[in-house]
Amino acid sequence: MVSMGRKVAAFCVVVLGLLLLFVFAVNTGSLQVSPLQLFNGLFVAYDPDVATIYDLRFPRIFIAMVGGAATATSGVLLQAVIRNPLADPGIIGINAGASLAAILVTAFVPVLFYFTPLFAFAGGLVAFALVYSLSWKGGLSPLRIILVGVAVSAMFTGIASALDSGTGSSMSSVTSIVDANITMKTWSDFWALLAYAVVGLLLAACVWKRCDLLALSDKTARSIGVNVDRTRIFVSCIAVLLASISTAIIGPISFLGLIVPHIARLLVGSGHKTLIPFSMLLGALCLLLADTVGRTIAAPYEISAAIIMSVVGGPAFILLLRKARASYGE
Repeated sequence: MVSMGRKVAAFCVVVLGLLLLFVFAVNTGSLQVSPLQLFNGLFVAYDPDVATIYDLRFPRIFIAMVGGAATATSGVLLQAVIRNPLADPGIIGINAGASLAAILVTAFVPVLFYFTPLFAFAGGLVAFALVYSLSWKGGLSPLRIILVGVAVSAMFTGIASALDSGTGSSMSSVTSIVDANITMKTWSDFWALLAYAVVGLLLAACVWKRCDLLALSDKTARSIGVNVDRTRIFVSCIAVLLASISTAIIGPISFLGLIVPHIARLLVGSGHKTLIPFSMLLGALCLLLADTVGRTIAAPYEISAAIIMSVVGGPAFILLLRKARASYGE
């Protein structure tokens, strides 16, 4: 049981870290301004340097924060639904399904480009439905759902690669648009992401009681009047929505939805009333940190945040597998 003081301290540290990282990220690059100059340029008088930073850096910073919050929250909800601490929208194929749907819409129906997040949501739902149905055998096996998820993810990724190769790489530009890193994003991408993410995050914040009930066995939950199937489907749809819209705008980010919930549970406990909002903040911090590290570690070149998260998340996933093998692998 985590004390209230520790929870408050954790929230304060993450919020402070997010603010400091935001200030650092704004001034990371060839063009730098003082905090006073930034404030004056934003709210007092026009400043060309501040205007450049506002147009180029602010969108990617805010997109990283919102996308990180959405992906991390999706991981929390999926782990509650599946009762598997190794669940992640990237590992179980949701990101791959959403990415494939976004590629198909962009390539073959470009007139619907601005509705790409909705089609990505549909692709994510198809992927999750496949994983869930193929993993069900008198119940959900944590090991089976991971293996099926990896297979479904590989299948959708292979279809996207086959389309790319089979068209003489004419779809490479389309794939690059969908899977582009945060560098290429603008304010219009941010507003598109925010419009869907706000809905998903608000819904996620409202289902914390349902997530706590899903931690019980199905028999126990039904005995106290919970419609387990309806609850699981509703929470799953929210999780898929958050993961899919993030994938549609910034591309698939692996392991973020896996690592953040585990760190959050260590700091604020497993109660979803505090776990969900804390994961939002911590997810925003982690993805913004990954993007900032990618911008600075090889300057003037950039490494995408997705690559940074994969490098960090891969070993973390292996460690979690080893730690949980008594319950989930043997």
